[in-house]
Amino acid sequence: MKGSTMNKKTKVLVVDDSLFFRGVLTKKLAAFPNIEVLGYARDAFEAKEKIPLLKPDVVTLDVEMPKLNGIEFLKQLIPERPIPVVLVSSLNISVFDALAAGAVDFVKKPEGSRADSISSFIEELAAKITIASSAKVPNGSKKPFPPSKPNAAPLNPTGAAKTIIIALGASTGGTEATISVMKDLPEDTPGILIVQHMPQGFTKMYAERLNRLCKMEVREAVDGDIVQNGLALVAPGDYHMKLVKHGPNYVVKCFHAEKVSGHRPSVDVLFHSVAEVAKKNAVGIILTGMGRDGAQGLLHMRQQGAYTIGQSKDSCVVYGMPMVAKNIGAVCIEASDENIPVVLRRHLMSL
Repeated sequence: MKGSTMNKKTKVLVVDDSLFFRGVLTKKLAAFPNIEVLGYARDAFEAKEKIPLLKPDVVTLDVEMPKLNGIEFLKQLIPERPIPVVLVSSLNISVFDALAAGAVDFVKKPEGSRADSISSFIEELAAKITIASSAKVPNGSKKPFPPSKPNAAPLNPTGAAKTIIIALGASTGGTEATISVMKDLPEDTPGILIVQHMPQGFTKMYAERLNRLCKMEVREAVDGDIVQNGLALVAPGDYHMKLVKHGPNYVVKCFHAEKVSGHRPSVDVLFHSVAEVAKKNAVGIILTGMGRDGAQGLLHMRQQGAYTIGQSKDSCVVYGMPMVAKNIGAVCIEASDENIPVVLRRHLMSL
């Protein structure tokens, strides 16, 4: 029994209007021993017919398709049939609308048809299909996040001079979880540093999305940015980000180096640096995601006296990174993504 469970293949339906990419995906994914490609659909209408018949475990979905685009398709599909969906898309802001509509993750389509870029793209997609097969699919019942309004009470009514650094890390499912954490935080919230596992280019668009939805200013980090109250900085894709002290200021250093814990940017790189530089004057938050990136860094933060929060199992799309962090004793308290702002504000008001 155990062997049969371990050898179970993830059944995949490919949905893409491009003849070229349909061919690439169906052929290349079928070569992975843990993946079975059930077939393909050329558009959302064909997908709606095939999904009930083929019963795939995971669907790969192109965002931009004729007749019915991927976002509208997801809005119809997820409430009726909550299947894990991995987006396969070019660089387009609509990816985040699709994630909000219930997609689990996304992979950027390669530019051109070079063999090496196709190969790395397929490897990444296969890995995310495997992760998605065990993900908890958002049920689509959440209402879209409205633009934020400046109505929250300030966190620093006494004008205390203490500088607090908030470090947040997330992976699969984290784009929406991070919005849920940040959207109602007041505009004077201590500086937040964010690592979200995301490709180059998408992090800038994600920061712009956060900036529209949050009271705080949010932007993609640039090497040398000063960390300050009311500002959240998102690590740029393909670059690590760490906290350093420069004179009286905390600043971020963005740099290109080897992957850490399998990622670049890495949550561990950020958390370890915050532990070393800010010590007890910090808060660490680890959200949904596969693997263990950030767990050791969060433990380091807690050992240095920081307050640490892990996302609860029931609210995670993938209870991986927060689970590892909890199991090694890195988490002071667990809470859902919707309750983390309450926990965070209560802690900050107590300082």
